[in-house]
Amino acid sequence: MNRYPVWKFVLMVVAVLAGLLYTVPNLYGEAPAVQISAAKLTTKIGPDTVTQVEQLLTAAKIKADYVAYEGTSVHARFADTDTQIHARDVLAVGLNGANADPDAAPYAVSLNLVARAPRWLTSLNAKPMYLGLDLRGGVHFLLQVDLKAALDKKIATLYSDTRTLMREKSLHPAVTRDGNTVTATFHDQAAAAQGLNLLTDTFPDVQWNSVPEGEDVKITGSLKPAALLKAQDEAIQQNMTTLANRVAGLGTSEPVIQKQGADRIVVELPGIQDTAKARDLIGRTATLEVHMLDESAEASAATAGTGPVPFGDSKYPYRDGGDIIVKSDVVVSGDDLSDAQPGQDQNRAGAVVTLTMNSKGASIIHTVSGDNIGKRMAIVLFEKGKGQVITAPTIQSQLDKRFEITGMHSISEANDLALLLRSGALAAPMEFIEETAIGPSLGADNIAKGLDSVMWGFAAILVFMCAYYLLFGVISTLSLGVNLLMLVAVLSLIQTTLTLPGIAAIALTLGMAIDANVLVNERIREELRAGSAPQTAISAGYERAWATILDSNITTLIAGLSLFGFGSGAVRSFAIVHCLGILTSMFSAVFFSRGLVNLWYGRQKKLKSVLIGQVWKGGAKVPGDQVPQPDDLVVEDGGTAPAATTKQRGAAR
Repeated sequence: MNRYPVWKFVLMVVAVLAGLLYTVPNLYGEAPAVQISAAKLTTKIGPDTVTQVEQLLTAAKIKADYVAYEGTSVHARFADTDTQIHARDVLAVGLNGANADPDAAPYAVSLNLVARAPRWLTSLNAKPMYLGLDLRGGVHFLLQVDLKAALDKKIATLYSDTRTLMREKSLHPAVTRDGNTVTATFHDQAAAAQGLNLLTDTFPDVQWNSVPEGEDVKITGSLKPAALLKAQDEAIQQNMTTLANRVAGLGTSEPVIQKQGADRIVVELPGIQDTAKARDLIGRTATLEVHMLDESAEASAATAGTGPVPFGDSKYPYRDGGDIIVKSDVVVSGDDLSDAQPGQDQNRAGAVVTLTMNSKGASIIHTVSGDNIGKRMAIVLFEKGKGQVITAPTIQSQLDKRFEITGMHSISEANDLALLLRSGALAAPMEFIEETAIGPSLGADNIAKGLDSVMWGFAAILVFMCAYYLLFGVISTLSLGVNLLMLVAVLSLIQTTLTLPGIAAIALTLGMAIDANVLVNERIREELRAGSAPQTAISAGYERAWATILDSNITTLIAGLSLFGFGSGAVRSFAIVHCLGILTSMFSAVFFSRGLVNLWYGRQKKLKSVLIGQVWKGGAKVPGDQVPQPDDLVVEDGGTAPAATTKQRGAAR
């Protein structure tokens, strides 16, 4: 009745050990480190960077605890801050050069903090939780995206594409634009019918309407509501992707970049205290340009460094090393690029990037490529006025609206290039409307107060439960500790960013979890009052309390999921911890606590009493009596359930 099979006890032990494994990294704290990130979109960080950093540190006789490539950055951890600062200076000079322009430096070498936990724990994916802005300090920005400008660009592209399409089909209507509407005026009914079919097939996201006006026919087009929302969402997403690439150079762990409302973006950078630098990086511009390479002898001499750059040419560094001489005339720019997607080369080994141009860019690239087959063109990315050649493919045939760039060695490289081409510039202008800086001392104070609230709450629960329920109170407190252990372990395992509302949710979880144990203990007391044997009372108490616990937790879980689904920022952080706490509490309050009870009492066949505090059993009172008779009220210490008369059992029920 009250015995667990061996596998359930094994499961309990495994749960506790796993909880300890993934909770322990949070106790080690943080150590000083140097973080090396890409300061430019074209800079690659990878295992080769780790080797380069190790060689620089060894040459300078600086000992690092470890150097590792983690996420998109390289971290070098040190024993103290003096060594950290020295290493930062050595790496900045070694990677970027002694006289490097800060705006042109390919690498961002910054001071940071990383987990002090041993590497063997990290190898098991046992890492501490990330700390949010309110616990670690940093900067918070709220940016307003000008969706009207993004829509204006979309309509301008539609207007240009419509004119080009009509000209290619020799229809020649008068194409005009009025706000967000494009109008094509035809002087012939047959041409209007042909134009309407052509526009409908070519631009399915546009609602085209034909309206007779005298002898003319006007066809007006405007974006469909779904297409309008899609265009706005794409502008937001592209801006978020661009921001993610830019803040990577700040050396912050777990930056938060998320959409808020219809047209706002929240950027939170934990650990960053230089607000001016962060604002400058986020607000910077980047553009793309396509140039033809100068393959003359003079250009080759300039590339080799044995001659000057020819007149009318420009020299830019190449991403893979060296310099490239290109003609200064811009063929097309990033404004003419509609999309860039990676893919696999069907004809040869390797990957490709498929570019889609708008009508203006397609017309220009079609003409220029037809005149330069067999020659190379360069795609140049400009940041802060400084250009770098991303790729320089050879034109193999005349290009149309969609064409491929070949030469990538892997799909990963194609993904990187497509991302650069898509997100080199912002899709729509943004304006800073809110800016907040939180100091690290305030974050440390928040952590201390949050932990104090959890610990004092746990201590108060422990005292009450042990005093009121005796041994069952001790078991309830142990299961509550396991619940807290498992909750922290799960949060660490999924690498949740812990914020102050998250700590509040942990404190709330403790109260909700112990409530389940109170229900179980009171159910057992009720069974004992009814005259049930102790073993029967324990079994019935857990089984009958389970339905109540399940119902209450499900309704609370629904509320938590609603907060997660419709909330944002701090509300979502609270909801995540709240929902996970509900799930872990159901495991610990029922499964784990019953396992401990079964382990203590399960093998006692002739159990006569249980330590669950005082069991008050009320009996029927005689009308008019002021003092209860001895049989009317029985106080039993230790939960003993002696034989009861039929009258007493009826009164207890």
